[in-house]
Amino acid sequence: MEAKGLFNVARKEFIDHITSKKFILILALFLIISAVAMEQGIGDYNNRLEDYKEQISQIEEEEEGFYPMPKKPSILFIFQRMRWQMPLFGAILAIAMGFDLVTREKESRSLKSLLSHPVYRDEIINGKALGGILALVFAVGIAFLLLFAMLLLFSIVPDLDEFWRIALFGAVTVLCLLTYFSIALMSSTVSKDSGRSLMYAFVILLILSFGVPMLGEMVVKSVVGERPERPEFQCPRAIDTEHPSEEGEEWLRYYEELETYNEKKSAFRDAFAIFSPESHYEMVAISLTDPYVTEVHSGSWGSSYTPGDTTSVKESLEKVWKSILALIILPVVFFAIAYIKFMRLDIR
Repeated sequence: MEAKGLFNVARKEFIDHITSKKFILILALFLIISAVAMEQGIGDYNNRLEDYKEQISQIEEEEEGFYPMPKKPSILFIFQRMRWQMPLFGAILAIAMGFDLVTREKESRSLKSLLSHPVYRDEIINGKALGGILALVFAVGIAFLLLFAMLLLFSIVPDLDEFWRIALFGAVTVLCLLTYFSIALMSSTVSKDSGRSLMYAFVILLILSFGVPMLGEMVVKSVVGERPERPEFQCPRAIDTEHPSEEGEEWLRYYEELETYNEKKSAFRDAFAIFSPESHYEMVAISLTDPYVTEVHSGSWGSSYTPGDTTSVKESLEKVWKSILALIILPVVFFAIAYIKFMRLDIR
């Protein structure tokens, strides 16, 4: 493989992507939906900020008494709405870019003539992948530039920590879309025509995004069992853990069983979420856009609030490093399958 041939193919694919009507149409829809979600998030943020200011004013007016400081809303709250729109519509964009990359060449019989030129097979498949990656980075970059412009338009300026969190959120979004693109590229490589490739790509997407998590929930219910039942009587206000009463002892036993139940449930959910890029993306997005998050699991997370106490960017990433690793490994696996299949492809 030579760098010149690789970059020539990548440049051609990148230009074909960003100039195609299909890409422009889906990107426009992607940007519109992102802008609407952003506008709604800004509205919610401004409402929370007004409530925060009112609570601060009430505390300052009171002369005596202790009042807990309210939680100041972060502009990262605006981006929490984005974690639902990005995987859904980004997946449509990524699959639309990759489902016919190879089958289009097969159907037009241009693949054979392409290989007659001084270019190697690995340069073709790697160049197509690199061109698609650049196009996805281009699309996500435009989307986040638009979102930043909207923030400045509403006079909302992120600080350095928030800026890095938003930038990392964009990078993780690219990783998530790369998984869907690599699935489409793999489907295009193994399929005989573009119609089957598109069908295979969406079937794999549905299985990973919905089928596997649903199977996980079924396994959770059958293996972990039902949630422990609460005691019928009311919990005492104070429980002496060393010498608890009969009622207190039963409530302590309930709390222990509930904690064990939740731990097993989270473990099974996380195990099945390994194959779901959407689940990994959501966990990383939650950790980055909520500086108060303390624990993140597939389908759930926990936050705690202490005045002035937030997690750093490093701590937020450490909580979800496994999900970040999965978002790197998944596209590599699907691309490896596409690469091996393309290198062994019979072109006649």
